[in-house]
Amino acid sequence: MPQYLVAIHHPDDYDPSVEDEAMGRDIDVLNEEMIAAGIRVFVGGLHPVKSAKSLRVQPGGKVLITDGPYLETKEHIGGFWVLEATDMNEALKWGRKAVAACRAPVEVRQFHSL
Repeated sequence: MPQYLVAIHHPDDYDPSVEDEAMGRDIDVLNEEMIAAGIRVFVGGLHPVKSAKSLRVQPGGKVLITDGPYLETKEHIGGFWVLEATDMNEALKWGRKAVAACRAPVEVRQFHSL
């Protein structure tokens, strides 16, 4: 079955203190629903983007490690689910629920099949 990434996007200045108890419950309910449906493969929340490290290969094969995200953007991925869904339409159904539970924009993308 195809796997899909459902990624939650936060602005770079995201303040986790806005995550109230109701939002936490909504996310818990969504996780329980995904487990009951048998589609959740993996879920993870990420630390703030300011704690990220980026690696770039330099001439001669040396690797440069810098503080911060690889791309200069106004948003970053704050967390994600990996789901096994029959098709993009089913994955989008779960993405709609994620938007409501997380109160943030969501991106849904299919993984390449190996």
